[in-house]
Amino acid sequence: MATLLLPVMLAVCLVVAWGVGIPVLFRQERAGRQGKVFRLVKFRSMTDQRDEKGELLPDEQRLTYVGRWVRRLSLDELPQLWNVIRGEMSLVGPRPLLVRYLDRYTPDQHRRHEVLPGITGLAQVQGRNSLSWEQKFKLDVDYVDQMRFVLDIKILWWTVARLFGARGVSAAGHATMPEFMGTEDSSLGHP
Repeated sequence: MATLLLPVMLAVCLVVAWGVGIPVLFRQERAGRQGKVFRLVKFRSMTDQRDEKGELLPDEQRLTYVGRWVRRLSLDELPQLWNVIRGEMSLVGPRPLLVRYLDRYTPDQHRRHEVLPGITGLAQVQGRNSLSWEQKFKLDVDYVDQMRFVLDIKILWWTVARLFGARGVSAAGHATMPEFMGTEDSSLGHP
């Protein structure tokens, strides 16, 4: 499989270098199984532009035209196959999120870390970033509860089928997804 993807990955490298800049890879610490921290690898879709204080500009201002297309086609996810080979991720599972979110989850939402995170998952095929955080976390926990080989095959099939639809790439009014600040609904168990 890696041999088949190599020409695609090389082409994406060239496009990202031209349309986003160098380096072509983005690395970021994410929370994996049991909250263990690992370095996720993706193709870059945003510049590193900063304001006068040295703070990164909002995603909307840093996401390039080429980056939008790379994200829309999910080509930015291809380098995560390296994370799969290293045993830090799986092809299917809850998406690995930022480490700073760990203390913001309800106990039920934290269950998403009972399994390896995935390149794709139930939340991605059910709406991606058009879903609220709470909807995503519910689907992540549903996946943990129902996890089986047949479900993984279905999710992989749905992922391929939805790749060219490019729906849900970003949340309404956002270039990506707003930061998860915690669940406000106290009935969900948030302290």
